[in-house]
Amino acid sequence: MTGKDRYTPLIYSYLKKYQEDPSSRVFAPLAEAYRKAGLTDEAIEIAREGLRVHPHFAGGRVALGRALFDKHLYAEVVEELRQVVSDVPDNVVAQKLTADSHLMLGNILEALNAYKMLLYFSPSDKETARIVEELETQAYDKGELVLRTDKKEEPPGFEVRKAGEAIDGDPAERRRRWIARIELLQNMLLKVERYRAQSG
Repeated sequence: MTGKDRYTPLIYSYLKKYQEDPSSRVFAPLAEAYRKAGLTDEAIEIAREGLRVHPHFAGGRVALGRALFDKHLYAEVVEELRQVVSDVPDNVVAQKLTADSHLMLGNILEALNAYKMLLYFSPSDKETARIVEELETQAYDKGELVLRTDKKEEPPGFEVRKAGEAIDGDPAERRRRWIARIELLQNMLLKVERYRAQSG
């Protein structure tokens, strides 16, 4: 049974309810059912249609965000979920979609901030913790985060350095960073393999 066939009864059920009352919020689970069935364009269309009636419905925005993410429209995901993560910061699905989208767009600092917020609400999430650590390392290495940002005059011989430069001189720290990166990559590869196994 294909994914599309598996969700057909669910789609039919939600669609019937939506047709009976187009002003209801059932458009959100309907869009999600479309997405899971691989009907991403239909999911986006029905989500946008429902949000015209319920523009502040977080569940509808998340359903749209998921479908847009599946279409690799990462900038649109960030834009659609901006208000959700602001108004409902503990919506971990919206936070993760936002974080993942920023990461795919190469926005390291924005991704780092979103992952940190996600970790705040899910402190036991080891995968997110590893990603935060990796992104912090990348931000330090790129000089986007520094050891201090104030402009006070420093005593003679004192040098404010980028964090990446400061820790590069510590062999133990370099080793810890590389081990963390390897573990992160291994974890990502395992996720890909699990996904392939489930899809097969």
